[in-house]
Amino acid sequence: MTIKNTKRTNVITFEAVDKFYDQFHALKNINLAIQEGEKVVICGPSGSGKSTLIRCINALESIQNGQLSLFGEVLSPKHLDKGKIGMVFQHFNLFPHLTVLENLTLSPIKTLKLSKAQAKERALTYLKRVNIAEQADKYPSQLSGGQQQRVAIARSLCMEPKILLFDEPTSALDPEMISEVLDVMSDLAKEGITMVCVTHEMGFAKKVADRVVFMDEGEIVEIAEPLQFFESPQHTRTQRFLNQILSY
Repeated sequence: MTIKNTKRTNVITFEAVDKFYDQFHALKNINLAIQEGEKVVICGPSGSGKSTLIRCINALESIQNGQLSLFGEVLSPKHLDKGKIGMVFQHFNLFPHLTVLENLTLSPIKTLKLSKAQAKERALTYLKRVNIAEQADKYPSQLSGGQQQRVAIARSLCMEPKILLFDEPTSALDPEMISEVLDVMSDLAKEGITMVCVTHEMGFAKKVADRVVFMDEGEIVEIAEPLQFFESPQHTRTQRFLNQILSY
């Protein structure tokens, strides 16, 4: 398999990583390198370890064996520069008692030590980027699900991360709201940021991904560029998954 632009450096590296929840083996011998600027989609059936894998990147989950490195340094929660990694969750995780603008300025002020004026300027810039600037003074409860998810994306962008993680960002949305979020993600993918996205949106994977990672039962079963993944998957488990998910 050919990886586009092989001169890029690895920013995320899993080496023989295992993750356990008590006796449950959630991730099994994960080996995966993601390059700077790559767009990687992780897919697979429920319970396959997709969300666990992506949460390990942000140190929301710890690993028991192997090594996980970011930007060439072994990951440690104590040394993780959270400003380098943004994460968009399934359920938005916005503070309901704060306005959209306040949700976006909180971390830049507290973590990056920006002034209120600087944080506001940055927040409005990213709200415009996700086409929702007119909602700045509203509260999350006044927004649709799609609008709330776009706010969550803008909030992550306000930290100006080098890596942006998406954990099933459209799975909690009504069908008519999914496209507006995917459109924003597709636009971001053109800007060179490293993106790792757990999703069942195969159309998005075809359009945006440099590589697709298919997982099952805690293991990486297959890694391929989209054309190969969708048209000539090599593993029978991948073939069965695609037959099921694309038949609807």
